[in-house]
Amino acid sequence: MNVALAQLDFHIGHFEQNTRKILDAIHQAQLAGAELIVFPELCITGYPPRDFLEFTDFLDRVHLAIKQVAKACTTIHALVGAPSVNPELSGKNLFNSAYLLGDGKVKQVINKTLLPTYDVFDEYRYFEPNKTFECVEINGKKIAVVICEDTWDIADDPMYTVHPLDELMKENPECIINLSASPFSYTHHRKRMDMLRWNTQKYKLPMVYVNHVGAQTELIFDGGSMVFNASGECCERLPFFKEEVRIINIKHLEAKKPVNDPTEVSLIHDALVLGIRDYFHKLGFKKAILGLSGGIDSAVTCALAVEALGKEQVWGVMMPSPYSSQHSIEDAVQLAKNLGIRHDVISISNFYHSFLQGLQPLFEGKPFDVTEENIQARCRAVTLMALSNKFGHILLNTSNKSEAAVGYGTLYGDMCGGLSVLGDIYKTQVYELANYINRNQEVIPMHTIVKPPSAELRENQKDSDSLPEYDILDKILFQYIEMRKGPLELKKMGFDSMLVDRVLKLVNMNEYKRHQTPPILRVSDKAFGMGRRMPIVAKYLQ
Repeated sequence: MNVALAQLDFHIGHFEQNTRKILDAIHQAQLAGAELIVFPELCITGYPPRDFLEFTDFLDRVHLAIKQVAKACTTIHALVGAPSVNPELSGKNLFNSAYLLGDGKVKQVINKTLLPTYDVFDEYRYFEPNKTFECVEINGKKIAVVICEDTWDIADDPMYTVHPLDELMKENPECIINLSASPFSYTHHRKRMDMLRWNTQKYKLPMVYVNHVGAQTELIFDGGSMVFNASGECCERLPFFKEEVRIINIKHLEAKKPVNDPTEVSLIHDALVLGIRDYFHKLGFKKAILGLSGGIDSAVTCALAVEALGKEQVWGVMMPSPYSSQHSIEDAVQLAKNLGIRHDVISISNFYHSFLQGLQPLFEGKPFDVTEENIQARCRAVTLMALSNKFGHILLNTSNKSEAAVGYGTLYGDMCGGLSVLGDIYKTQVYELANYINRNQEVIPMHTIVKPPSAELRENQKDSDSLPEYDILDKILFQYIEMRKGPLELKKMGFDSMLVDRVLKLVNMNEYKRHQTPPILRVSDKAFGMGRRMPIVAKYLQ
């Protein structure tokens, strides 16, 4: 059987565009002689549609789109992901489904059994789990069709009690097809490979796995759709972060020579570029603005934005204060010249001194402290937001995950923005990204990379005045945030006891700040935002 894998970038709720992409791919597959074309999970709506699923009009448009796509399936079959209505009087109103389309109509509907409700997933909020199992038949061939999580029940102690493929094997299918919406993290593609290999070896059947590509606000989908033969060997893999329709023959699956996996830093880089690009394009934005400090975070953010949007669409603004060093200004200017972007210098010294003068009667006799530092950060934010409003640019936030974790940032200051580009990137990873961006030529000035990081909000300030060295801090943060290690476990791992207590207290007491940040592009297994739900008012480790 010739099967087309349609790895495409869908837009949540944009039924016209999504349907047009599906119809174009069907036409392409028909011309290439495919008998079946497979699309990702919930491709009609885009993933995840969330509370749009509670709108009757939204569901009506799903139904109309399915009918339109079905009419195009005359000489080909298609598996298309979309919600379907639960006909029973009990349970949730909807299923997460795969529609088998052929002969101009809906021939069968297959429902998802395992509904992930953890981290960024909340499917049980909307969908009823499947309880009946039936293979589909296409041109005399029996196929086990499953949806995303239905093949992830592979752990020794699974969270699910039903194993969909075990049930479907009772009908002796010839292959497995998985429609998926599996978000990117920089370790997930390896887990995905292991999962697919495990399933194909267990059931001794080939598997076709089709994944979303593209970004939906903070969630980034990397594609990487694959085909495995019955021996558990990867025979085809579509590119990461790119759309493609590829035809494969299920009967002739030969293992290809091992392909070197992309490096972790290259995957993160490509994910962030796609995340920026889709956020802007899908919201109808074109131009970005950001503050350039001469530091590494703003430099990396700017370079990524230029790659995503083009140099004509990115505006860098340098806003020196009385504490800004000359070399930082020079580094920022050099970065802007290297990237070819518009750049302006607006001193905030007058703004800053005006605030101090106005507050002087109340601040009389009080020493300089973080208050004056935050005033500078907020002067910069007001300046950037004024330019954003006046000229229609979206402000990119440049804070990294290390800073966000411990509250090393100013609310309504450097934490402002429409999108947080580096909010899921630890400071040590920012340096890796900078070196990756410079892999072919010096884009980010070398002085920006090698100088000690500083907010430059007071004389001779360095980040290390307030924080542990980042190579130590990031290891503690990773174990606490991603690996969910508590204080006793961290101390047993060899981390200094007092440092562990201090860092974890900073993380927990600054939860209120993180609830007021822009959406963060997710690239790790545990990002701040929708996938990490922590109480603000809590006493744990404070």
